[in-house]
Amino acid sequence: MPDKHSRTRITSSGQVSESPSSGFPASRHSARFSGQAKKPTVAVVGAGAFGGWTALHLLRQGARVTLLDGWGPANPRASSGDETRVMRSIYGPDRVYVEMAQRSLELWRELERRCQLELYHRTGVLWLATRNDAYEKASLLVLKQARIAVQTLSVAEARKRYPQINFAGVSWALYEKEAGYLLARRCCEAVLEAFLQHGGKYRQLSASPGAIRNKTMQALKLSDGSRLVADHYVFACGPWLGSLFPEIVGNRVRSTRQEVFFFGTPAGNSAFFEDRLPIWADRGPGSFYGIPGSSRRAFKLASDERGQPFDPTHDDRLPTPAGVKAARRFLEFRFPALKGAPLLEARVCQYENSPDQHFIVDRHPEAQNSWIVGGGSGHGFKHGPAVGERTAALVLGKAAVDPFFALSRLSK
Repeated sequence: MPDKHSRTRITSSGQVSESPSSGFPASRHSARFSGQAKKPTVAVVGAGAFGGWTALHLLRQGARVTLLDGWGPANPRASSGDETRVMRSIYGPDRVYVEMAQRSLELWRELERRCQLELYHRTGVLWLATRNDAYEKASLLVLKQARIAVQTLSVAEARKRYPQINFAGVSWALYEKEAGYLLARRCCEAVLEAFLQHGGKYRQLSASPGAIRNKTMQALKLSDGSRLVADHYVFACGPWLGSLFPEIVGNRVRSTRQEVFFFGTPAGNSAFFEDRLPIWADRGPGSFYGIPGSSRRAFKLASDERGQPFDPTHDDRLPTPAGVKAARRFLEFRFPALKGAPLLEARVCQYENSPDQHFIVDRHPEAQNSWIVGGGSGHGFKHGPAVGERTAALVLGKAAVDPFFALSRLSK
């Protein structure tokens, strides 16, 4: 067993090596299974935000867990890849996501403390409301009820505070003080390291569902030709859920192409970095959002509108001329001082969208020992800790499926 100062690292081949770290101590729930002759075994397929946290929660509650991923946590094909993800609680009338965001932030910060790694940057989030501001008004009500620090700003107040922004077309702004961004790749790696430090097993292999007999899934088929048997199986495979379960999930999870751009800011000018400008989201045409500074990766800009259908395994990840043009047009309108800013970097990721953009956290309808978790729909990463906690409770029989996240709702 590694000592408290060792950190488990994963090589490109999926092998384990040791280097200094703090680990992740056992939780109070682990003792529940300590007196049992046989702990439940669980295989979790997918080491992204949903799968990694599910595996960690299961392990901390006494299960024996094997975590599988074909390319590794936060790899470029994964929806949990890239460098940064927004952490916010502005969710319109959906209080369930507000509560999950708050719980997730608590768990992200706990992981940050235990691993002694910087995972979260608190910058605040500035939400720009247009005339059609029903979403923002609903958000304000729910946030106040949840006692989350939030402030409304008139256009004049916002312009005085953030002169970098052109507020044309904005009616008012909503500012969430404790919001910020997560270092996505580092977060996924930290979850895996905590999982391994706590005794979990990780294998960098792809997996296919086993045959179903008598409402029970049999052994998984792994890409190295072997099979893996467990008491329970969790599939948190993001954009691949539909292809793994064409009849059960199918087009209920659809991947779309999402382009992300990083524009250069003037040398020595800190006006567009996170100490002077918060994360922002614009509800106007294009639904653009951005992360100033983005941990010194330049000025991140992307559109939240759903792109074209996308194959996460085989499609190239190069930005389109039309996408670059639209991003630059918006940048120069909303942030006039960045007109002509060089495009330093661009990436293509994907959303895996459910029809109503809500998550899927449910039992496989034909296999009582299997669970399907996904449908992140472009806003799921932040919720990884809470989704994992919820899923672990379902697998271990401590909770019932919430109809809000049930797969059956998409069949109505």
